[in-house]
Amino acid sequence: MSLRHTKIVATLGPASSSLEVLGRMIDAGLDVARLNFSHGSPDEHRARARLVRELALERERPVGLLGDLQGPKIRIGKFAHGKITLERGQKFVLDVHCPVGDETRVGLDYPDLPRDVRPGDVLLLDDGKIRLQVDYVAGDRIHTTVLVGGVLSDHKGINRQGGGLSAPALTAKDMEDIRLAAELDVDFLAVSFPKNAADIYMARQLMRAAGGHALIIAKIERIEAVQNLEEILQASDGIMVARGDLAVEVGDAAVPALQKKMLRLAREHKRLAITATQMMESMIESPVPTRAEVSDVANAVLDGTDAVMLSAETASGRYPVETVEAMHRVCLEAERSQESSLDRELLDRVFTRIDEAIAMSAIWTGWHLRVKAIAAMTQTGATALWMSRINSGVPIFALTPDAHTRNQMTLYRQVTPILVSQVHQDRDEMLWEAEKILLERGIVAYDDLIALTIGEPIGVPGGTNTLKIVRVGQTLRAAVPPV
Repeated sequence: MSLRHTKIVATLGPASSSLEVLGRMIDAGLDVARLNFSHGSPDEHRARARLVRELALERERPVGLLGDLQGPKIRIGKFAHGKITLERGQKFVLDVHCPVGDETRVGLDYPDLPRDVRPGDVLLLDDGKIRLQVDYVAGDRIHTTVLVGGVLSDHKGINRQGGGLSAPALTAKDMEDIRLAAELDVDFLAVSFPKNAADIYMARQLMRAAGGHALIIAKIERIEAVQNLEEILQASDGIMVARGDLAVEVGDAAVPALQKKMLRLAREHKRLAITATQMMESMIESPVPTRAEVSDVANAVLDGTDAVMLSAETASGRYPVETVEAMHRVCLEAERSQESSLDRELLDRVFTRIDEAIAMSAIWTGWHLRVKAIAAMTQTGATALWMSRINSGVPIFALTPDAHTRNQMTLYRQVTPILVSQVHQDRDEMLWEAEKILLERGIVAYDDLIALTIGEPIGVPGGTNTLKIVRVGQTLRAAVPPV
């Protein structure tokens, strides 16, 4: 398989939870498996997480685990017959205390919604397919008029156009799921519907209190999150451009420009970025994507996203393996056409840390000398993360003795993580071992030029302070292998 820089995240579900299918998805290029806590039982998530770890170990290929919290998804209740049809101009009531709905009313799972809305507000149901205008509120009942009708079925989501609902980002269910995520030792935790940095800090504290090590990914899907994007970036380890709910709140026409802005700011803040929602939606039923979907994925790659994400396509679709294969092909082709802007990206940068300066020097020197690869010896992954923020086109191999760090780097663009045993305390022996690993894996050949970064004293986080450019094999042929 060709080396792909952009990572692929795929959601696991009924269509992708068997040993055979998940194994083929990993072989096709899956980098991170998503456990969607909105669906499935804890035992189902445990089984899927265990299967991912087993298959990754069997294939000697790291695959990250992302736990995705449900968040305060406000939903209607259920109908007597599963669904109804609403007509334009019809009166319809959202009633907190309605146990079973009909053509005139339906229940709510969020009792505070009547206090969050005012006459004239527009409520969007089922991702905006149904539109209701609020006429008035009477106690726990919201009286509305249907603006856009259609079929409405059980438990569809509700948003208010323009955002502003007061629901907290972390529900009681989310707090239970954070404990489950820590138990499963997920590598990433996605927080749904955060409004500000405080929501991210709370999720991180709960994860650490539960004994988890996950990086925290903020899903940008509220208008408040867009307004507070800078502080959310500072508080998180990365963001997810969750285009579905975001489009409902800000309007679909605003999303493409917001996506570009968010991906750019994530790179500038040295944060990860995942682009998600309906990337290859047609492949739920079709073995090939549409041309529009191909362009959508390619544009996210060209904009510098770390990863592209599949949801229902792999969770419940008919072609989960083919979808991963198609996304792999599209990412590769887009990367081949991508021009590096290294000179512009590094111009006028100011470095305040030695390890960051070494990382940027490796990228700069490696690009100008056309090295075959950059090998970064890293304890925490910070050096590899800084390198991955710059589009150099040079593949980065991050060698770490820490299994958590290895798995978390599965989401870093351009970075291939490799787990090594830290048996050497001598710098030259460590560099020698890195060169040997790249040779044995067929990544480089004798006489290729490579860049190596390492820190002394060895094993100290944040200690990268050395850059070495070597021609592969000169050291190996001249020296006796260390004992």
